[in-house]
Amino acid sequence: MEVQLISPEEVLYVGEAKMVVCRTVSGGEIAFEDNHAPFLGALGNWPARVKFEDGSQMWFAVHGGFVEVGNNRVIILSDVAELPSAIDTERAQAALQRAQEALQKDPTDNEAIAALRRAETRIEVANAGA
Repeated sequence: MEVQLISPEEVLYVGEAKMVVCRTVSGGEIAFEDNHAPFLGALGNWPARVKFEDGSQMWFAVHGGFVEVGNNRVIILSDVAELPSAIDTERAQAALQRAQEALQKDPTDNEAIAALRRAETRIEVANAGA
């Protein structure tokens, strides 16, 4: 099936894949393969994976957006998306620490919760792509 992963800054991937795995804001991971039923979902801050026939996969940090599936095509339109090679892990670790410190002061701080999730996603994708 054809896969497109696009952010406002760049097209991160266009090509064929066996499966795409991402997470919607409703909280569950969902996998798409050939002939998947039409689907439209909002994405949260979570890694997306494109899996290939040979068993290899590409990881992307996806921070919001939408996934649309139909006619053997998966399109991810992300607010922000990053390849593992584009992630500065030291900066992500520092952001993670700042978010954790903010949440110790106020566990309901929505900005800190979002920053924590973005940092965790970046670190997970950077480590998976290493």
